[in-house]
Amino acid sequence: MQIQEITGGMLPTNCFIVTDEETGISAVIDPGFISDELFDRIKELKKVDAILLTHGHFDHVLALDEVRERFNVKAYIGNTEKAVLEDPEANLTSGFMGEGRTFSADVYLKDGEEFEAGGFRIKAFEVPGHTIGGMCYYFMDEGVLFSGDTLFCESVGRSDFKGGSTFALIASIKEKLYTLPDDVKVYPGHSEATTIGHEKKYNPFVR
Repeated sequence: MQIQEITGGMLPTNCFIVTDEETGISAVIDPGFISDELFDRIKELKKVDAILLTHGHFDHVLALDEVRERFNVKAYIGNTEKAVLEDPEANLTSGFMGEGRTFSADVYLKDGEEFEAGGFRIKAFEVPGHTIGGMCYYFMDEGVLFSGDTLFCESVGRSDFKGGSTFALIASIKEKLYTLPDDVKVYPGHSEATTIGHEKKYNPFVR
């Protein structure tokens, strides 16, 4: 598994490109900003067959439409999060960008659903708290989790936006993410990577 991390945008946000090195098939996770670097990296890939969205906030989906159209690829997100994509207040475009926008995905996933994308076996965990229906993506064979804005290195995502809940956020982490093996590598939507074991031991927000 090859993981490329590209960071950009106003916040800034981590976008990941994951590639199955045997097949050359890739997936793009959270294309939240438009940049030449991002598009150039994608152009170099043999094949992209999925865009995985952890949640609907603008800083994780802003380049969604352009990537989808340029590379003819389907976008995945949690089925509950559809409402966030379609609501400019909930996706934060009306607040941060001044002009509200709406977005859409092609495949809407259920909590616990297992599927194949980018040449990988993936399990989707619905993790309400930061938004009403964000998803974390667990690459089962590789022991890698993409946690969006739910779990950060020694921190957690904000829960004060529309649809957020501190109680739900902590419960999502404890009941779903902390059940994964300690050595699972965690790649969040912002800041540096961590592991499940490190967060169990050192994250002050989840007790």
